[in-house]
Formats: sequence, C-alpha cells, structure tokens
Amino acid sequence: MRHFPLLLAGLAGLATIAPTSATRLIKSTSLQTCIENSDFSASLFNVLFTPENRTVSIDIVAVSSLEGNVTAKLTIIAYGLTVLTDTINPCDLGMDQLCPMKPGQFDLQTDTTLDSSVVNSIPGIAYTVPDLDGTARVVIYNSSGAQLACVDARLSNGKTVNSTIVKWVTAVIAGLALVVSAIASGLGHSSTAAHVAANGLSLFGYFQNIAIIGMCSMTLPPLTSAWAQDFEWTMGIIKVNFMQKIFNWYIQASGGTPSTLLQNLSSVSINVQKRSLEYLAKRSSSLFARSNNNSDLATISTTYTLHGIRRVAYLAGIEITNLFITGFTFFIFFTFFISFVLVMLKLIFEGLARLNWIAPNRFGEFRHRWLTIIKGTMYRMILIGFPQMTILSLWELTERDSPAAIVLAVVMLLMVNGLLAWAAFKVIRLAKRSVAVYKNPAFILYSDSAALTRWGFIYVQFRATAYYFIVPVLLYTFVKACFIAFGQSAGTMQGIVLMIIEFFYLLLISIVKPYMDRRTNIFNITIQSVNFLNAILFFFFTGVTKVPGIVIGVMGVVFFVLNAAFALVLLIMIIISCLFALLSKNPDTRYQPMRDDRASFIKSTAQLPGVMELEALGATARGNANSKY
Repeated sequence: MRHFPLLLAGLAGLATIAPTSATRLIKSTSLQTCIENSDFSASLFNVLFTPENRTVSIDIVAVSSLEGNVTAKLTIIAYGLTVLTDTINPCDLGMDQLCPMKPGQFDLQTDTTLDSSVVNSIPGIAYTVPDLDGTARVVIYNSSGAQLACVDARLSNGKTVNSTIVKWVTAVIAGLALVVSAIASGLGHSSTAAHVAANGLSLFGYFQNIAIIGMCSMTLPPLTSAWAQDFEWTMGIIKVNFMQKIFNWYIQASGGTPSTLLQNLSSVSINVQKRSLEYLAKRSSSLFARSNNNSDLATISTTYTLHGIRRVAYLAGIEITNLFITGFTFFIFFTFFISFVLVMLKLIFEGLARLNWIAPNRFGEFRHRWLTIIKGTMYRMILIGFPQMTILSLWELTERDSPAAIVLAVVMLLMVNGLLAWAAFKVIRLAKRSVAVYKNPAFILYSDSAALTRWGFIYVQFRATAYYFIVPVLLYTFVKACFIAFGQSAGTMQGIVLMIIEFFYLLLISIVKPYMDRRTNIFNITIQSVNFLNAILFFFFTGVTKVPGIVIGVMGVVFFVLNAAFALVLLIMIIISCLFALLSKNPDTRYQPMRDDRASFIKSTAQLPGVMELEALGATARGNANSKY
C-alpha cells in the first residue's frame, strides 16, 4: 500500500485507460505495494480524473520514510499491455509537500489540471468499457537512482457488468421455469412439465457454476469477477441491510468477533483484483480484522487484498463473518417460503371446492397428496441448494466465525448430504425392485404416484435406465465444493483440479447421455461444454502457463462475451418453452414420446388407482411373493 506523488501522474495515465458511467471519469480507490519493504504507505487513497474539466482530484493520507528529492516512473498497464510510460518529478508539479519528501505522515488534498494534449490522447472507449482492467504503477527512485518504493493503483471508470438488473432478470426467468412446470403438471401435461423443469434446473445449475468458479482464489480480470458476481444470488449471497445488522449481532452474541471492514472503508484501501502484481502481502494483524486467528486478509498498514470467497463477500457488500449466515438464512427462508405457499394453495383450493367455485375433483391430486408434494418440494429445494450449503458450510469450518456458526455449518452439511444420500438410496432401491418384478425400472418409478411425488426430483430429468445418475451428479458437486472451500489459499491448485473435474464430467455425460431424451442431452452437454471452457480460462488465470499479460486480459474479455451470449441464448430458449407451455392447447405434442414410456405408466395409474395392488396380486400368483423384493 505504498504510495506517493505518483498517484497524480499515475492517475493522469490512468485516465488513459478507464471507462465511466453517466459522467465520464477515471478513478482509483485502492493501492497495493509491488515490492517488499516499500518506504511509502497510504491509509487513504482516492484519485479522480474527469476529462470534461481536465482535473485530477487527489485525496491521500500517507506515511513516508522517504527523504529528499525523488523521481517517479509511471507505467500504465491495460489488459496486460503497457500503454504509457513516463517519468515524473513532484517538484515540476508544484506539490510542495512532496518536494522535497520529508519523513512522517502527511495529508495531501489537491486538484491538478492536465494538459489538453494528454486528455485528448485518451481513447473514448476508455470511458465506456465496463470493468476496465487497468493498473497505474509508480516506482520511486532517489537522486542516485536507487529504488525506494513501488505501488500499484487499480483503475476504474465506474462502469461494471455487476448489475442488479442482470441479477433480477436471470433470477425471475429461472424461477419462471419452475413455476410454469408446476402449472403444466397441474394441467396434466406431464411431458411438458418434465422438460421445462429439467431445462430450468439446468439453467439454474449453469448460473450456479459461474458463481462457484467466481469463488476461486486465483486473481481474476475485473470483467470476469464482475460477471461471476452477477450470479452469486444462486448461492444465497444476497445483501439485505437489516439482516446484516442481525447477523453481526448473532456472530458477536454467539462468541465470535464480527469483521468491520465495510464500516471502515474511509480509512482503509481494498484490493479485490491484483493481476500483474508480483508481490502478495503476507498475513498480518489489523485493527479491522477479526480477533480470532483465522483472518488471512493480506494486510500492510490498512490495505487489504481479498481473494476467492472473501472477494465475493466484499463485492456483495457483506461482512466476511456474515457470509455463511447469509447463505444459510436465505436457503432456509426460500425452502420454508415455498412450503408455506403450497400450504396456502391447499387451503385456497379446499375453500373454493367447498364453495362449489371449482369442480370437486379439480386439483384433486394436489389436494389429496399435498403433504407428500410439500415433502418432495423440500427435497427439491435441498438438491438446488446442495452446492450452496456444501461450499459455505465447508468454508465456515475453516473460518470459524463463531461456535454457533460452526454448529450450524456441521448440522447443515450432515443434513443436506444425508437427506440427498437417503433419497438417492430410495430411488435406486425402487428402481431395482421394479426391474426385478416388472423388468422395467420405469414401472414403479412412474406408476407409484407417491414415489414420483416425493422422489421424482431425483430421476425425472434422466431416462429411466439412468435412474442411478444422481449419484455421479452429487459426487461431482461435492468434490468440486471441497476444492472450492478448502483451496482458498491455493488458487493454482483450484484452477488445475477444476479443469480436470469439468473435463471428466463432460466426458461422462457425453458417453452415458443420461437425460430423458436427445434434446435434453444436447442441452446439458452444451452447458457442460461451456463449463469446461470456463475452467480452461480459469486455469490460465492461475498464471501457471506464464503467458503474456495481454493474453490473460483477452481471455477475461472472452469469458464475459462467451458466457453473456450463452446465457442470453439459454434465457431465450427457456422463455420460448414457457410460452409454449402456457399458450399451447396441448404442449406435449412439442416433445417426442420418451423411450422409457413413462407417460403411459403415469396415465395408467391415474386411470386405474388399484393398479399397484393388482400387480402385487399378479406377482403373488406368479410365485414372486417370497422374493427378496
């Protein structure tokens, strides 16, 4: 966090690289040292350049051990490419506090006007490209040419793809798919309901995967980090101000020490990105870090470098000690909220039936099996939240925010994994029984409406003979969660392992083709192919390949363009499927009959409620009554 008059020059060159919002600007609010034992540090660093009036505004609180006249070499780096190099003399800028340098603390607040030729040399795109990947580096030398200090300032233009609108749009459309599938199921369009639900869950899983790789601890280009942040809502990372106050109280009341990093932004400098910076500050104690021994915030003076899950928390505006509790709370809230909605629907339908406002048998399946449907829905919510709660719970075991938080993490980890393991066991057991008695796993899985309602979330998206595939899915998710949660101090390892995991999972689903039909297989294989490409890009972000900085910068842009375009295509496909399901008289005709003939089993059971009992009698007559099934 060493800084010096460079910030003025650095900001001038910094202007050559950044974008902005309504008002065009280039700014920097964080400082990071790039050598050890730097003789300059700043506890407050704010530099703002506005091209309209050619003014650079500087506000710095710094401590320096530099003495005498110094010169600074300014280098502006954009997307890994050096675009400007200049030598600056503070005395030439008329900065009396820096000419000559004096040891001790000093406050610098000044405005400087840049020459119009400098301002005109800045390309207009610098003010419009979101999440600009630009850095201003200043190296300070004494009169004899010895290097005394080195600092890096991250440049920004105020524009970002980390947008609330993107979060709401993606969340609403993903939720719409699940709602439409429920409506289609209630109207008797089982094939449509299965396809819309399967595609909706695959879309949600894709969004979740982007959020998960955004939690990796390797340093990321700003555009990549900002885009991943758009999908952290899928992990329950949602900021609600009054809830954060409650979580702070809870952590403190349960024996922990809440972090106060966000409350002290006026006196600290935060680095959430540091690509191209060679020096990583080591762990040190800080006034703002938690008092337990688990804070590995990179700290020098009052500058922090945040990585991985902590970076995600900071960008979401959530204190690090509140992150696990936030994810846990939203998981519980949405699970019980949906259950509450189902209970209210049950009461409403019963009341309408008693008033003869609807036919007595209308929504009969839901009204008679509402409790089983609620249990099945809760299981489905647990499956959706499985990546979220596994990663956050495992990570909490390394953070240890408070004894109560640790207990919650252990309970949630055991509960979520235990319930899903039990559900998978039940489905496999039912399928094997169906194969043994009826020579077809689909018979019991789809003709037993109670099993379909409670356990269907485990297997309906797969073809009947791939009923077991939930096991590879759970293992894939759990292994990935372990490396994300426990690998926060090893970004390189995360990048390598995630690439291997995504490759083998892509290979697996490409060979097995486990989903219900050809269209759904193509949909999911395509999604996994993009996940694998993302993992390859993140492998390059680790720096293992030693590629030039410009290559990493381009890959950050490629990640955004690829995933933004792909997400748009998926959202359009989901919207079209939902419109067909709602507006078509018989939307099932849009889908080919599935080879496992599940539809006939579902319909035959609805028409002949005693079919299971009759088949049991038939099994007895065939001499199968004493079989182990």
